[in-house]
Amino acid sequence: MPIPQLRDNPDYYSQKKDLVNTKDKFPEYKLIHSQVLQDCIKRVKLAFDRWFKVDKNGQRLGKPRFKGKGRYRSFTYPQIKQDCIEGNRINLPKIGKVKLIKHRLLPNGFQIKTVTISRKADGYYVTLSLEDKSVPKLNSDVKPTSENTLGIDMGLKDLLVTSEGESVPSPQYYRKSLHRLKTLQKRLSRKKKGSKRWLKAFKAVAKQHKKAADKRKYFHFKTANELLSKADIIAHVDAERRAGGKLKY
Repeated sequence: MPIPQLRDNPDYYSQKKDLVNTKDKFPEYKLIHSQVLQDCIKRVKLAFDRWFKVDKNGQRLGKPRFKGKGRYRSFTYPQIKQDCIEGNRINLPKIGKVKLIKHRLLPNGFQIKTVTISRKADGYYVTLSLEDKSVPKLNSDVKPTSENTLGIDMGLKDLLVTSEGESVPSPQYYRKSLHRLKTLQKRLSRKKKGSKRWLKAFKAVAKQHKKAADKRKYFHFKTANELLSKADIIAHVDAERRAGGKLKY
């Protein structure tokens, strides 16, 4: 008997072509913008590419796991009109005009490339990726010298210590919020799981975690900005070569 040929594994492009058949079988997918569906397929492709790819130590990342609709917290428009923002509203395809609170004004000359809608504990966030071709590219040809280089060493007691002797203490936002988290988690444990009161208490715990994470993120960006304003090159001690005292750029 002739041996049948193996079918090609579905890839990114074949799944994009098959979206037409998916919309015929599942009419609810017609309510979603086509490029948003294509971006979902791209995320699956990137997850498997990271899994198959081997790092410098010969190890692979974790196996991709299935994400249900409850775990899918964001979606992206790869392309959108430049005039999508009108005043305090943004016009999203297949959704319509949605009211938003601007964190900052869009700089002149920048073009909107992608729009990502994320769901967090305290509401929905819109993230815009901008592009300006007049901004020069990063130059990595700077030669390290004693004047333009700053060395840092990460620690446990302090967040880091610079080569100039300055230390940045660790703020420990999570530990400072443990007392409040303990109270909220006690309230959550007393509620019946799945009830409206349980959902309200669950959101309160999530908001407290997000509050500590936002403080930590802002502190990290602020610290990084201060370091970059002092030197052109930042070198840190490699943990694997700490005994030899070598620096890694």
